[in-house]
Parts: sequence; structure tokens; C-alpha cells
Amino acid sequence: MTGVDKSFPGVRALSNAQFQLLPGEVHALMGENGAGKSTLMKILSGVYSRDAGSVLVNGAHTNISSPREAQANGISIIHQELALMRDLTAAQNIFIGREPRKFGILNEAKLNRDAAEIFAQMNLKLEPTVKVETLTIAKQQMIEIAKALSYRSSVLIMDEPTAALNDAEIAELFAIINRLKADGVGIVYISHKMDEIKRISDRVTIMRDGEYVGTVPAADTPIETIISMMVGRALTNEALVIPDTSNAPVALDVRNFSRGREIRDVSFTVRKGEILGFAGLMGAGRTEVARAIFGADRRDGGEVYINGKRITINSPKDAVEAGIGYLSEDRKFFGLATGMDVRNNIALASLGRFTHAGGVLDEGGMAEAAKGYIRQLAIKTPSDGQEARLLSGGNQQKVVIAKWLLRDCDVLIFDEPTRGIDVGAKSEIYKLLNALAAEGKAIIVISSELPEILRLAHRIAVMCEGRLTGILPGGASQEDIMRLATMRDGMELKRAG
Repeated sequence: MTGVDKSFPGVRALSNAQFQLLPGEVHALMGENGAGKSTLMKILSGVYSRDAGSVLVNGAHTNISSPREAQANGISIIHQELALMRDLTAAQNIFIGREPRKFGILNEAKLNRDAAEIFAQMNLKLEPTVKVETLTIAKQQMIEIAKALSYRSSVLIMDEPTAALNDAEIAELFAIINRLKADGVGIVYISHKMDEIKRISDRVTIMRDGEYVGTVPAADTPIETIISMMVGRALTNEALVIPDTSNAPVALDVRNFSRGREIRDVSFTVRKGEILGFAGLMGAGRTEVARAIFGADRRDGGEVYINGKRITINSPKDAVEAGIGYLSEDRKFFGLATGMDVRNNIALASLGRFTHAGGVLDEGGMAEAAKGYIRQLAIKTPSDGQEARLLSGGNQQKVVIAKWLLRDCDVLIFDEPTRGIDVGAKSEIYKLLNALAAEGKAIIVISSELPEILRLAHRIAVMCEGRLTGILPGGASQEDIMRLATMRDGMELKRAG
């Protein structure tokens, strides 16, 4: 790809961008959110048309005007945001639009056999007939990967493929990638995880502000150099400072939460000015606890106290009115109204503040508030009137954060707050969370990245199989966390307190 330009209303996404991929190569494409990575790959995969530039596939000039044309040219993409049909089965999603037929009738048995073969290739234990809506985000991501593999592509684009995967699933994915490399498949790997880039990629191309910065060998280039090329500056890691909140009032008190085997007698507190990190392996119950606190899911038992007062939460509306904000791990499905503009998304949880008598909205007040948070969080958008769906994933995440900051909640729950966000934006969000804690907010951070938990959390709650197995002080080691994250028998649970 050479000389590629692309503009959207009010913003130039790409300017003279370029990218080269070799057969049997894993080529990482990196840059901050809004750098143009996903836009460039959506042009290659036929989702967007380019305004200028050329694309050569196997040496031949190619005009890719649709995803179907891209697939015909051997190009498949696994998008960062899941695009599955939740009410269909895993097999039906993989082969949608190209189902095997016999005498013109859908051959369901072959459909499921073909899906099972791909799952076996991936070492994925999953029934082809399972409904997608019943699966975790991690399993849904693996179905997206299976769908791309089903096309037997020569070019495979992976946009943040490990964002929802645990270490074991990432190892399986990397094994699949290495097999594809050996078969001559060229893989474009978009990720913000530096350790992954060093482990799996051969070369790294860096973009910034829609432009090509450079291409470097992955093995020989220090991480600091790659980061500097991405952000145009050096980033410094601030040491964790744990404030003394032992005498601060308890803002959130959760007692004896339970829900089947997903949540089993979970109790904890969060004080004002404290960041409580939640760690654990995939399926440990961290998100389930957060959703139960917020009223998004029912619970079988348990009590919630806010600032010492017992409250009844039967719905998210009850939680918001009680002063709880929740940033979901799935921003697209639960956090945003993607068809609405940035201004309305930011104001969504605070509409009462902007509603006059007779139900008339104060559009000017909404716009002023939105513009303030656009500046504060450095949200890259041409205006507050831009549709949320047109923003990059990281900037969409910032819009959701702005929504809860505007609501001014006493308790803020951040579930995977930096998933799909680049290193520069991560640093900004870390500073923001620390600033909110300094203002006296009680904050829960759920993260699958242990370095993130260790960098942010004043205390660390660890879960395993629905139980809270222990609470560690900030600055604990990864080994301490993993020991508690893998506890299963009752004796160990008792010792953990």
C-alpha cells in the first residue's frame, strides 16, 4: 500500500500512508488511537474506499471496493469490535452467507463438522451448536478468528486479537499464528501490547496522526524506541504512590454477594480516595460482581451500602441514582449509543441536569460540558457533533469515561478501562484515575493485565471461580496475585482470609 489518503467529514484520517507485507511474515502495525491503523486496514479489507494511493496484491494493482472483493483476493480481517450475530450458533456465524447445502437445502451436519474441524485446528474446546449470546467475550473473539481462518486467506489482518483473551488462550492463538506463518500466510498484527509485539512479530510499522513514521525490525528495536516513534515523545512510568486511606470513610460496602457459582459469598469495602484493583483469571467472576453491583444482572443474595446507607439496586438506573458509575468491558455493546454523537453520549447519564421544564433539552449546556471533557481527556474528534461510531476504539472509550465523570458519581467501576487503548492514552487514563482518587472518589479497577493492576491499585482483591480468595496490599508481586488467583480448595480459601 503506497500513498494512501482517506478523509471523513471534518477529519483527515490518512495522509500518504504506506504499508508492506511479505508472505510468511507477522508484521505489527502500531500507533496511538486515531493514528490511522484501523482505517488503513479497513481500506485493505474493503470496508472503506481510499481517496488516493495504490494497493498491490501479489504484485498486481488491485481495487478492493468491498469485503467480498477483499476475501476474493485472499484478504480477511478480524475486527477489534466483535461483529457476530448473537442469536446464531458458532458454526452459523463462521459460515454465514456460504453455508453448505445439499439439494438446495442447508446441510446442518456438514456446517457443524466444518466448524468443528476449525476449532480442532485452533485447539479450541467449543461446540459448533452453542449460541454466541451465551459465550464470554473471549470465546466470541475466538469465533471471529475461526471465521477468518475459514476463508483460507493469504493475508490475515488481526486488530487487537488478544484484547479479551487470557494467557492460555493467547498461547493457543500464537501457536495458530506460527502455523499460518509456516504455510506462507502474511499476518498484519495490530496491538498495543509491547510484550506481544516482541514475541510474535518480525517487523513493526509505526503510524502517527494518519501518516507513516517508519518500519523497524521487531527483535532489534527497543520498546522505548517504538513508543517514542508512536507518541513523538518519551513516556515516563510514575511509581505507585499509595495514599493512607485507612481513616477515610467507607464509600462502598458489598456484603455476601452471591449468584449461583459465578459469585459465591463475596464481601469487600472501598474507601473514599482508594483504588481497589480486581485481579483473577478469565471467568473468575470479577465482571459478574461489577455487573451485580450495578444492577445489570440479578443476584441471589447480598447487600450494598453507599456511604454507610443500605441501598436497593434492582437496575442500572437505581445504581446511577445511588451514585455508582460503571464502565463496561464491552464499550460498544453496553457503553455507547454508537449512532448518536459524542455530545449526547457524554450527557447520556446526566440528562436530568440538562432538561428544562416541559422536557426541553439544554443543547448549549450539553455542548459546553462535552467540549470540556473532549479537551480534558484529549478525545480526538472533529467536533462534539461527530457520531461515536466514527471514532477510534480508544477515543470511544474516553467518551464513556467522560459520561461517568460528568455524572460525578461517588463510586466508579472501571472494567478493563484501557482495553484497546495505546500506551500514550493509557498513561493519560492512569493519571486521570489517580486524580479522581485524590478527589475522594472510590474506584474499582478490573483488569486482566497484572502490570496495570500493580501500577494503579492501592489494594488488590483477587478472585478465583466466583470467590474472593484474598485482598493484597498495593505493590504485591505478580506471584502473590497468581497464587490467590488459582486457589480452589476450601482450606486454602480459609487461609486467604
